[in-house]
Amino acid sequence: MSEKTKHAGVMGWPVDHSRSPALHSFWLHAHGIDGDYVRLPVEPANLETALRVLPSRGFAGCNLTVPHKEAAMEIVDHVSDEGRRIGAVNTVFVQPDGRLHATNTDAYGFITNLRAGAPNTDFRKAPALVLGAGGAARAVCVALQDAGVPEIRLANRTLERAAYLARTLGKSIRAVRWEDRAEIEAQLDNVGLLVNTTTLGMKNQPALEIDLARLPASAVVNDIVYAPLETELLKNARAHGLACVDGLGMLLYQAQFGFEGWFGVKPEVTAALRDHVLKAG
Repeated sequence: MSEKTKHAGVMGWPVDHSRSPALHSFWLHAHGIDGDYVRLPVEPANLETALRVLPSRGFAGCNLTVPHKEAAMEIVDHVSDEGRRIGAVNTVFVQPDGRLHATNTDAYGFITNLRAGAPNTDFRKAPALVLGAGGAARAVCVALQDAGVPEIRLANRTLERAAYLARTLGKSIRAVRWEDRAEIEAQLDNVGLLVNTTTLGMKNQPALEIDLARLPASAVVNDIVYAPLETELLKNARAHGLACVDGLGMLLYQAQFGFEGWFGVKPEVTAALRDHVLKAG
């Protein structure tokens, strides 16, 4: 590598599972860029030190994953408005003066993937039902609000957490109870979009068991889980003839903004990229 090599990476604890190195390495190779993107395993106690040494180590920035997305907001020098709304950051840029600017690209990744997977659907015409109230759900709700979804029904096992998110993000979000399947299924009437942001359905996790019969035929089902790519929820939705959007695209599209900022090129999300990242997993 030359002295001009540009460096970026993904910082988390643990970080071995991340597919981001395969993703960014594909783009670096495709564009012939002298750069690298590496895993940066950082324990929570060492996060501030790790972030602050990025400029001196020649890094253009980094991605942040669990458990650093919220803690980093108190360390970096500037947080974007979108990062503030979502309450977490996942992308850090080192400025020419060494200051650290951070943002969150998950909302962009989610809505871009959704529109790519269901290009003929106008999501402004019907309510959405979002399952879960964690960080990913917050990004999804922000994206849906900005896309003009008229009502977002937010269901979480802990109602208080969903209610808190609804209060902080605005009146278009309504917290709903989720103590059993019947309560969720009752919320499916007239819904135009169902999004799972929980870990249910993920590899080595329990399946998300819901009867989708009450969803309108025009509804879209999106599972942000991408391991496995075809979750039981998506299989169930396809069996009902519903349009489905898997979760891999959210990972791919959210990475575009960071790559462009670090390496100076806006990359494309292609079928070849999807295949490469899937094989890397």
